[in-house]
Amino acid sequence: MQLDLGPAPKESLMETEKVKLIAITPKAEEVMGYCARVSNPSNQDNPKVEGLLKYCITHGHWSVFEQANLTIEIETSRAIAPQILRHRSFSFQEFSQRYAAATGYVSYEARRQDDKNRQNSIDDLPGETQEWFKRSQAEVWNLAYSRYQEALDRGVAKECARALLPLNTATRLYMNGTVRSWMHYIQLRTANGTQLEHMRIAEKCREIFCRELPAVSRALGWTTG
Repeated sequence: MQLDLGPAPKESLMETEKVKLIAITPKAEEVMGYCARVSNPSNQDNPKVEGLLKYCITHGHWSVFEQANLTIEIETSRAIAPQILRHRSFSFQEFSQRYAAATGYVSYEARRQDDKNRQNSIDDLPGETQEWFKRSQAEVWNLAYSRYQEALDRGVAKECARALLPLNTATRLYMNGTVRSWMHYIQLRTANGTQLEHMRIAEKCREIFCRELPAVSRALGWTTG
């Protein structure tokens, strides 16, 4: 899959599913440990929190992990963004095609529908079909984008002109949530039943989570490998 953020027909191909950290609560693990010891004020400033956080995970004391937040930027398509937006414990800010013009699209690989599992697709289609699918996306995008640009040139409002664009139009969103929400999201969306493109996003979010919250990640048994 490739992310095209350039106007048709001069595509500017970039790495797909771009994910990066925007902000995290400073000293997030120490903050959560401090809040967890609210009923033990004489020991509240203890900087050793890894064992405490692991205990909270083991015994299901999840509210502790609502005391710190992460905001992550995600670049994907309008096809995948609604799946992410379904996670209602998060707060979102998304690129608005009402106010800014669309400029690119995501080119997806083709997979075969699993006959036994509607939530699964299988990567075994022949190269000829893959190339046809890739060319077809480019053809659809070039036509749709040219009509979209013409609509803007004719004075059609962006909020109306966007109806001409396909689902693989590129978008960017900011996803903010507590550590607890991120734990649930990553566990769910890196598991079977998630569309591959969305799973790749969740895996990159897990890499950020592991880097920024190493003690919590070890307690969860998560690794970046």
